[in-house]
Amino acid sequence: MSGRKHPIGWENSNRESRLPANWHKLRARVKRRDGGLCKSCGRPGTQVDHIIRGDNHALENLQLLCEPCHTRKTQAESAEARRAQRPRREISGRPGFMTEPMPDYWSRVARE
Repeated sequence: MSGRKHPIGWENSNRESRLPANWHKLRARVKRRDGGLCKSCGRPGTQVDHIIRGDNHALENLQLLCEPCHTRKTQAESAEARRAQRPRREISGRPGFMTEPMPDYWSRVARE
């Protein structure tokens, strides 16, 4: 894609370098196979998407999407990846109820 307009988010990415040498041919085959229409909404498709994220460039893992559908899918995948990286908080007992003994101060206040 050198010298061409990069897709959104590719300015600081190494994604282009990970595409196979025949990417333009694969892209054309996907466009032809999908009839030039977005697989999600049926509008004219402009972007080839990896159905399952990663570097599997098999035709079965590629689909044609329009820019709005591709952006929505990418944002959802990114949000899911961020959620997966966040540490999960353990919730024990019933929310809103104290599960640990009351501190001394509160024990004294409760007795008074």
